[in-house]
Amino acid sequence: MAQILAPTSQWQMKVTKSSATASPMTAKMWGSLVLKQNKKGPTRSSTKFRVLATKSEGYTINRLEGLLNLDLTPFTDKIIAEYIWIGGSGIDVRSKSRTISKPVEDPSELPKWNYDGSSTGQAPGEDSEVILYPQAIFKDPFRGGNNILVICDAYTPQGEPIPTNKRARAAEIFKNKKVIDEVPWYGIEQEYTLLQTDVKWPLGWPVGGYPGPQGPYYCGAGADKSFGRDISDAHYKACLYAGINISGTNGEVMPGQWEYQVGPSVGIEAADHIWASRYILERITEQAGVVLTLDPKPIEGDWNGAGCHTNYSTKSMREDGGFEVIKKAILNLSLRHGEHISAYGEGNERRLTGKHETASINTFSWGVANRGCSIRVGRETEKQGKGYLEDRRPASNMDPYIVTSLLAETTLLWEPTLEAEALAAQKLALNV
Repeated sequence: MAQILAPTSQWQMKVTKSSATASPMTAKMWGSLVLKQNKKGPTRSSTKFRVLATKSEGYTINRLEGLLNLDLTPFTDKIIAEYIWIGGSGIDVRSKSRTISKPVEDPSELPKWNYDGSSTGQAPGEDSEVILYPQAIFKDPFRGGNNILVICDAYTPQGEPIPTNKRARAAEIFKNKKVIDEVPWYGIEQEYTLLQTDVKWPLGWPVGGYPGPQGPYYCGAGADKSFGRDISDAHYKACLYAGINISGTNGEVMPGQWEYQVGPSVGIEAADHIWASRYILERITEQAGVVLTLDPKPIEGDWNGAGCHTNYSTKSMREDGGFEVIKKAILNLSLRHGEHISAYGEGNERRLTGKHETASINTFSWGVANRGCSIRVGRETEKQGKGYLEDRRPASNMDPYIVTSLLAETTLLWEPTLEAEALAAQKLALNV
């Protein structure tokens, strides 16, 4: 639920050691994620996430903290690279670490690597090797220093993309000259839900029960309205430190649910940044002892689902006369509604019901400032006669490589027949 208007420069955040000591934890505090800061002394490029834990009856601080927070830069040029890839479900993130001899600035400087695909559901046991190709680099907010997170895609030893590698196809679309010339911008609104560890029930909800009806929770403040703010804030800062183009965050309509926005970003970068941000969120919730879910309808009933609304524009849409270009793009999207829906996330039919700020999954619609439509156009875009559109159909568990590239393909590369175009235009005219 955010408007993203223009790309901004990448932000980096430098956080230093803290001289403060932590208080012992109580037995009910399973874990806490604290970003250590210190205003004294020189700024350093290392960020420290403190992990607190209990030990026997004395509730002492975990002695591993000192080792976890070691700053290696004065002692070695070697760095740790965390290779991250998408697992067999198409939504799970996997990772493993390796030592690199010196700091790097570009993925081309990194070696390819491999993993056991039979253990991730991506290869048979008798031929299990899958090759990782480094594609994007981010600063590591957990290890700090020169250490990095590396977004990879996966290939067979023969160099063919494996079925769950959706990045390879997206890269082909974004390398098309017609797409490049239109400089596609994306602003992606990632919604997610936080669950209690043992019962898998939303954070802040009474176990086996329900909170008060929706209304006070969206962008709310207070112990009875906001659940998980520390996780949202820690994630926000970690993404800024990593170099992810995160542009905002807010509490969502359902209690225990949050949203952050990434973008505007150009082309495939938008999807790389979403995957990196998801990985960081998984790691933060892991340390906080909370479960993250991207299920599009985590709680059945009169509760909002979780989406991944995708704001999209091209150069022609952003220039004078762009509203007509937007209408032509919407027409194309209407003609490929079924194809988009099938690629917009598992379980989306439970979310797109025509209720709770969604359109029906079976019907394509668009409107100005209407959050109950498939495609929403903002009032400012209508007023200025140029701008962007918001595709409200993608589910929270969508693959951003698929959604971003499919939007570009449908609106820039795909041409409908004249008959289909005329029929669709007639139907859409009834929606406005």
